[in-house]
Amino acid sequence: MTLAFIDYAILALYFLFVLGIGWRLRKRMTSSGEFLMSGRSVPVWITSLAFVAANLGAQELIGMSASGAKYGIMTAHFYWLGAIPAMIFVGVFMMPFYYGSRARSVPEYLKLRFDEKTRGFNALTFAVMTIFSSGISMYALGLLFQFLLGWSFTASVLLSACIVLVYTFLGGLTSAIYNEVLQFFLTVVGFAPLAILAVWKAGGWEGISSRLPAVMTHSWKYMGSAAENPMGVDWFGMVAGLGFVLSFGYWCTNFLVVQRAMAADSMSGARRTPLFGTFPKMLIPFIVIVPGIAALALAQMGVGYVLPVKGDSYDYDQVLTTLMAQFYPSGMLGVGLTALMASFMSGMAGNVTAFNTVWTYDIYQSYIRREAPDAHYLWMGRAATIFGVALSIAAAYLARSYNNIMDLLQLVFGMVNAPLFATFLLGMFWKRATGHGAFIGLLSGTAAAALTHGLTLAEHKGAWIANLQEFRSTMAQNFWVAIFAWTTCFVVTILVSLATRPRPVDELKGLVYGLTPLPRDDAAWWARPAPVAMAAGVLLVILNVIFW
Repeated sequence: MTLAFIDYAILALYFLFVLGIGWRLRKRMTSSGEFLMSGRSVPVWITSLAFVAANLGAQELIGMSASGAKYGIMTAHFYWLGAIPAMIFVGVFMMPFYYGSRARSVPEYLKLRFDEKTRGFNALTFAVMTIFSSGISMYALGLLFQFLLGWSFTASVLLSACIVLVYTFLGGLTSAIYNEVLQFFLTVVGFAPLAILAVWKAGGWEGISSRLPAVMTHSWKYMGSAAENPMGVDWFGMVAGLGFVLSFGYWCTNFLVVQRAMAADSMSGARRTPLFGTFPKMLIPFIVIVPGIAALALAQMGVGYVLPVKGDSYDYDQVLTTLMAQFYPSGMLGVGLTALMASFMSGMAGNVTAFNTVWTYDIYQSYIRREAPDAHYLWMGRAATIFGVALSIAAAYLARSYNNIMDLLQLVFGMVNAPLFATFLLGMFWKRATGHGAFIGLLSGTAAAALTHGLTLAEHKGAWIANLQEFRSTMAQNFWVAIFAWTTCFVVTILVSLATRPRPVDELKGLVYGLTPLPRDDAAWWARPAPVAMAAGVLLVILNVIFW
């Protein structure tokens, strides 16, 4: 791939613009609340797009294109089944508790609902998860620089780390949110033409369907048995593992995305943030997954495109960049590369801003220095940005052992978010759940996830204890890791809660469904949570029927 002057100019213009946003906002960062929480002052249309863009980092763009080439249109379930229902649920049911409790983070809500030890455990596991997610983003951009510029992986990772460090250090969460909105539009402009070109060159969807096995172009038809599809998962594993446990665990409890809604300027805005975000989210598969599927068809047509190879398998993570090299002329190549750069910065900055908030409020302020002035916590938030980036560099190297970074990402989510969702489900909707039950349940669920991974094998991953079960794909293994983690946490939390003393009901008002009046929304009827949720649900059903 050869870059022309105009491509470098577009990249340079983007760097100047985003750094300018950070520089402009730096004077507003006068308190830890402004730096880490945006002062809860961001308009709903901004938070809605940021809610979507925070999950649209480089690892998703590259990883979902890779999964499209590896698994076909079934990958769209990560959106249509693995995102939309959970986004509706968090907007309608969970945001009143997050926003109404005035908690500064998800771990802090756990402290208010349960106890300190539950908050501490979640804060530590979430901090680890964000470091891994941030490292995967860094790995994705390192691959990009290595492929495009011929740099070593180490030099690429260090450069990308420096870019993100400056970006997040200047403007905090507000800068990250506004740049995530810019990144969303860049993603659409940068990759929608690639999807159109790739599908057109492959003969349209009919041409793709005629050249690929039918299982690659149907989302539900071949899930009667795990042996019938390349993902190696049946309908139960898909619905329970992805559609329920991983999906709700991520969208309902992951502070990275919840933080965007909590930055809204009102309770109404916080609830509408994920609901409005469902509509652009449903269309993202056509931009990031379909090109990967088209690449498989193009590789069989003798048009000069060849799937990249890694060892004795395909390097699916290179599908998106090789398509860009094949089809984009100068100028459009610069736009596409800028969109990738923006997605990397969005994913990386999103994880870093979530990490520095949890570190500052839920670990440092709670356990290391409790009564410091706010200026000290502002300083610590900036310091956490620095060492969070440093830790992410180490995580970037772990991602190199996977040929599909989405596989690694889903494993991390299964170990952290899956048991956490069981805790939240019981905590918000069952007043009898106790702090001891939540803490022991989280420990048990995380241990069950680790044991499931250690006792099963998929694509040479796992089975570090013994090989009791082999899955056809790493993704199928991830789904069952999540299922066992959630189920274990759910059952253990109930049993321990029944054996321990619950908190008085008066202490749970504002924290538990049934003890908390839902807020009245004065927005127009079409913008209220129920009508928006119903419209999103209808559109979701239509998409699933079309690609059945």
